[in-house]
Amino acid sequence: MGKITILPETTIDPISLMGRRAGICWGADITDSEKNYKRGLDCIKSNHGRVFEFVNIEAIIEGYSARVIREWYTHIGGSPTRLQSSTRYVNYDNFEYIVPKTIQTEEQKTWYNNAIDTISHALKNLEESGVKREDAAMLLPLGMTTTIVDKRNVRSVISMAEQRMCSRAYWEYRELFNEYIKQLKLYSEEWVTLIPMVMKPKCEILGYCPEKFSCGRKPQKK
Repeated sequence: MGKITILPETTIDPISLMGRRAGICWGADITDSEKNYKRGLDCIKSNHGRVFEFVNIEAIIEGYSARVIREWYTHIGGSPTRLQSSTRYVNYDNFEYIVPKTIQTEEQKTWYNNAIDTISHALKNLEESGVKREDAAMLLPLGMTTTIVDKRNVRSVISMAEQRMCSRAYWEYRELFNEYIKQLKLYSEEWVTLIPMVMKPKCEILGYCPEKFSCGRKPQKK
């Protein structure tokens, strides 16, 4: 599947940073690293969500479909920003694409791959005949893979987790998000502690499933 690279601009000590920022408001000593860490934990346990917005995550996300990246963009809380591979300048000859897992029989694979091949050949023919690449790119499918550079704060990611860690979320998004938090855990020990505390599907937070069609993990609200 895809690849996620956590960039060095990402906060390496998210819990301690929350504690330092909160300590300023409380008139506390922010030179003591142990107290900063404890204060950060207290903020998390008390759900003082504003301090989450000081924790920065920057990542390269590549090898996922343009379709799922469009869904990633819908999480706009906390003023995230991103850059995406340009369909105007990037050469998409023989572009890579995602094959859904439900496409299993040889006949299904043939239909799917033939459709992609047709698009690929059309793009090449249009460009060779004089059509600008930026115009021929209108044919590119949502299944093609793409690359983005993404920046957001942890409060935005917590909101994303509530929706996208749900068993009913689209399979590719679940894989993307799970890989995202896996790479954050590898980034530093404080992320290992922070993630299970705050990044959960909404049913785990509410204690019940608010969805009309439940997966059964939690009982539905009566």
